Amino acid sequence: MILVTVGMQLGFDRLIEAMDALAPSLNHEVIAQIGKGSYQPRNMDARSEIAPDEFEELVKRCDVIVSHAGIGTVLTAQRFSKPIVLFPRRHSHGEHRNDHQVATVRHLEGRSGIVVAMDETELAAAIEMARQIGAAHAVRSPTASQLHEAVARFIETGAI
Repeated sequence: MILVTVGMQLGFDRLIEAMDALAPSLNHEVIAQIGKGSYQPRNMDARSEIAPDEFEELVKRCDVIVSHAGIGTVLTAQRFSKPIVLFPRRHSHGEHRNDHQVATVRHLEGRSGIVVAMDETELAAAIEMARQIGAAHAVRSPTASQLHEAVARFIETGAI
């Protein structure tokens, strides 16, 4: 499953329209949290908002997250070891008050698990790249998974 999120404060019709156009060709269920946008998707399960508990469950189930360049979503993707495609809002499109999301993706680009699509023409390839990252991550051995969980538990709680 591919989870699309634009955050709760603003709509992001350009991303939602692009994902709606791609959805039939992705061979994955696509669930989108569309916020306050005006575009109503036809090819994916779209919801204005998703409760935090349900959102976390969707993150756990998804193969890839596609998102605006919101730091909260980036941190959530990292917390659950999910690859994320970042698609920044642009000031020139009237999507935000400045281009801080462009600056954010430029800073995060190239980091493990993060793929950037600067516009609609790059989105399909970025999703495929993220799916490959997710598939490679899923092949991790049970022993490696146990070690990862033990280290994370130690960092979070101090318990061994």
